[in-house]
Amino acid sequence: MSTDNSILLNRVFTRNTLREIVESNYSDAYVTAIRRYVANSYGKDNKQLISEIYTVLKREYRNEYYYKNTILNKLLLGVHKPTTTTALTEVSIGKSKADFVLINGRAIVYEIKTELDNLDRLESQITNYYKAITRVSILTCEAHSDALQRRLENSPVGICILTKKGTIREEKKPQEYADKLNKDTMFRVLRKQEYEGIIEKHFGALPDVSQFEYYKACKHLFCQIDTCVAYKEFIAALKKRGQIDIELYNQIPYELKFLVYFSGFKTDDYRKLHSFLQQKEVIPCTSLI
Repeated sequence: MSTDNSILLNRVFTRNTLREIVESNYSDAYVTAIRRYVANSYGKDNKQLISEIYTVLKREYRNEYYYKNTILNKLLLGVHKPTTTTALTEVSIGKSKADFVLINGRAIVYEIKTELDNLDRLESQITNYYKAITRVSILTCEAHSDALQRRLENSPVGICILTKKGTIREEKKPQEYADKLNKDTMFRVLRKQEYEGIIEKHFGALPDVSQFEYYKACKHLFCQIDTCVAYKEFIAALKKRGQIDIELYNQIPYELKFLVYFSGFKTDDYRKLHSFLQQKEVIPCTSLI
């Protein structure tokens, strides 16, 4: 696929484009994608048009969004339930960012390696993830499968394959590995209200120090908690982050599930998006990519 096409497809399925659609009922990137990828848009509503653009993504350019949206649909919505399981994305852990994290009773990091990625940073990413999460799995394509099997043969890391049909096949089950858990790393992932809640629970009060010393004092207290206990509190705090309106979210089409889940939608946002998806006319594009 040409660079121009890949840039366009990357832009269409982003939170910025979704926000433009919700707030303005229009997006240059979206309209340009219709003109480029939909052979006949006459009489089709936006839900149908988005589905056709997404089909191009699936068939010709399986980028990170395609992987993330697939794993959210297949695992969070297909295997688990959003009422009992929380999904997180782009979680900074050490010097790496976890692509996708699922938390129910336990937590697992999914590091995504698409056909467009290389495996150069994989070892350092895995090392960082194990400092805060005890299960790690790589979601990848058939082309990377053999190389990953060799590299991860004697490790606790799991391997999942996103097949050409769009299904997820587990080739190597992830094993629990807690030896590298690091309370300093876990603390840095937590938000202020999250670590304050844990500290109050275990010590009865928050540090009575200056604002300048406060963060350091909180981290010092957190690091005094037994590692296994601290990890359970850490995971419980992260699990509370996933708050969506299930009834409204269930109405979102498959292609947009990931975007909407992580866009912090309010009731009015769902209403506006629903109205847009039903529309059959697109405002003429004023500027093309």
